[in-house]
Amino acid sequence: MAAGPRLSVNVNKVATLRNSRGGAIPSVVDAVRVSVAAGARGITVHPRADARHITPLDVTAIASFLAPSRREVEFNIEGDPRPDLVAMVRDVRPHQCTLVPVRPGEITSQAGWPPDTPIDELRALVADLQQRGTRVSMFVDPDPEAVRWAASLGALRIELYTEPFAHAFKESEAAADRSFRGYVEAANLAHALGLGINAGHDLDLDNLVLFRMLPHLDEVSIGHALISHALYVGLDRAVRDYLAACRVEP
Repeated sequence: MAAGPRLSVNVNKVATLRNSRGGAIPSVVDAVRVSVAAGARGITVHPRADARHITPLDVTAIASFLAPSRREVEFNIEGDPRPDLVAMVRDVRPHQCTLVPVRPGEITSQAGWPPDTPIDELRALVADLQQRGTRVSMFVDPDPEAVRWAASLGALRIELYTEPFAHAFKESEAAADRSFRGYVEAANLAHALGLGINAGHDLDLDNLVLFRMLPHLDEVSIGHALISHALYVGLDRAVRDYLAACRVEP
């Protein structure tokens, strides 16, 4: 039987397209519906403070839609630990909350949490969310110190920031292999420390052929590349193509 990481479809870009015109088209919930019907077993959103794509109303609508299939499809809310996002997670109680550092003015995430980030407030937040039934994942670079930092918080998972790997993959096979070895080291350390491993950022149909082989990889979160692919082949086909790209034959 084929195995591989769970695919969590990030639907932010659907909301970006809708918000560029106003109104309700395209529907984010319809995108979730198509993705789940095509076989996705995870949905990710990143509601930012400026609501430039996913809005609080989207989050509650998606949570309501996914409620009947809660045992089969995981809902992941990612974002910085600002008060309104924390309140949203406490209210919605998704399966997973991925805590991500946010830099002012950034278009998309640019790095994982620095391992010298103070831990007291974050540790308390991690404990609070996990006591409410939401698994916490920390967004980190493939750096052993960052992995150890995440473990010290009591988080159950990390999400490895994969943009550096994606750039290396485009550069050359040798560069991709060097980069990938760093991710393998980080993943093996995380596993030894009892952490699950997620990954995301600029993963696509090409570089997944290598990255899906990462040891102990539980989940990949993919949005921009998948939705871009869907413009040409349709969302149902795009999700199925990415599910196939995640599959590892035994």
